[in-house]
Order: sequence, then C-alpha cells, then structure tokens
Amino acid sequence: MAIATRDVTEDAIRVVARIVKTTAIKTAVIAAILLLQACSTYRPSAMDDACKIFGDHKKWYKQARHSTEKYGTPIATQLAFIYQESRFKDNARPPRTTFLGFIPGPRKSDAYGYAQVKDDTWQWYKSKAGVWGVDRDDFGDTVLFVGWYNQQSQKQLGIGLGDAYNQYLAYHEGHGGYKRKTYTKKPSLIAVAKKVSVRAQMYQRQITHCEKELNSSGFWFF
Repeated sequence: MAIATRDVTEDAIRVVARIVKTTAIKTAVIAAILLLQACSTYRPSAMDDACKIFGDHKKWYKQARHSTEKYGTPIATQLAFIYQESRFKDNARPPRTTFLGFIPGPRKSDAYGYAQVKDDTWQWYKSKAGVWGVDRDDFGDTVLFVGWYNQQSQKQLGIGLGDAYNQYLAYHEGHGGYKRKTYTKKPSLIAVAKKVSVRAQMYQRQITHCEKELNSSGFWFF
C-alpha cells in the first residue's frame, strides 16, 4: 500500500457518504476517488522488506524480473540502487543549494526520478538502447535503465552483474570515472557503495524466501 494513501481514501469516501445523498451521484464520486487512488504513485511503507515491497505492488516485481531477464542484474541489486538513490520516490531531485543559509538556489544537478538519472545520461541511454517514450519517474522504465547500465559496466569494465559494490561505484562515477578510480578519493562514496552492497544482500535473502510465491501463477490476479 502506498504510504497513507488508503487512510486518506477511506476518509474521503466517508465524507462523501455523509454529504452526498443521491445514490447515483454518491456512487460516481466514490468511483472517481477509487480511480484516483489506483492511479496514484506507489511508494513502499516497508522499504527494508523486499517481499513486502513487491507484495503490496505486484506489478513492480514483474517489471524488475523482466529487467533481470533482459539484462542480468539481480532484482535485489535493482532495489538496492533505487533505495539509495531516491528511497523509492518517483520524482526525487537533489536538494537545492542555499544562499545566505536560507534563500533557495539552484539544485546541485538535473538528476531526477527513482534512480536519480541526469538529463544527458538519460538521453544517452535512449539513444544507445534504442528506447523512446520512457520516463525516469516510471519504475518499470527505471529498472530497465539500471539493468542496461550495469550490463554496460560489465562489458566495458568487467564488473560482475552480481557485484553490487563495484556496480554502484561505476553507476555513481560513470564508466570513465571508474576507470580513473576517482572513487578512491571519496571515502563517503565508498561507504555508501558498501551500504548498497549490504542492502542488496539483505533483499536477496528476503526474495529467496518469497520468490516462489511471487512467481506463482495466481499472484498476478489483482
């Protein structure tokens, strides 16, 4: 369930039921509210539990599995990257700089979306991968990008697809930066990459326990 969405929806329905007396109008309004809920962006409430993340939004598992089948990056690694980059917030952006400590300034970069992909990188991806009509605030599009990028890191840098630590360093620094080992001068980045690796391992252990259920034929009826 998306954070707080169900509570808000139920409150809205109760208010409508009290105010609107005509059955036909009441039904139409409630249907519209439920439609808006269905279209709202899902954000996990239990971000440390891969089984709960996918159990609450089954489409995400199907999309992540598709990325794995196409490009090879484990589902757990995909989740760990997105957690680190945006905490699963679809329209995440870097914080704004400030002037005099309180006046809002420009953002530190044009990175955007679940995986905090910069404009130029996204355009490069679309051109090289031959995909169009994709968005950085779409989970399915994002996991395909992460899978594709990691595959490029494997081909160009020899980093294993299961090596979340080095894959994240290459993701953050770019292939050129990784080759130059720019990360060696960034202890805070190395610490983050280790956290990503630990989280990927945690997600993998969890998925191992619920994978059979996630892949079951009846799991997609929703």
